[in-house]
Amino acid sequence: MDVDEVRRVLLDKQAGIAERAAGLTAAPDATGGISFGKRVGDGTSLAVERLTQVAAHEQLLVQSEEVARALAKLDEGTYGVCDSCGRPIPEGRLEIHPWAVLCVDCAG
Repeated sequence: MDVDEVRRVLLDKQAGIAERAAGLTAAPDATGGISFGKRVGDGTSLAVERLTQVAAHEQLLVQSEEVARALAKLDEGTYGVCDSCGRPIPEGRLEIHPWAVLCVDCAG
């Protein structure tokens, strides 16, 4: 993959992350008088769903930071070099995760 192709893939990924994050940060629907009693009901289900959305949003933020760092590395001319140990990131890893900034050993 050439630099322009990598940049396009990363920018597409960044746009996709932003779109998904926007959907997760939308205000929840009005729930009216839902209460949290002893039984699992609508209120509990909504709370669990919201907690799941928060966790998904946090993961998207981490991935967004990784994509931004990979784009910066493209600009710096260090794309494909591990941020931690300085060794080359295997091409197979970059094909699967073009936003990878750590080699397999350092990411593990």
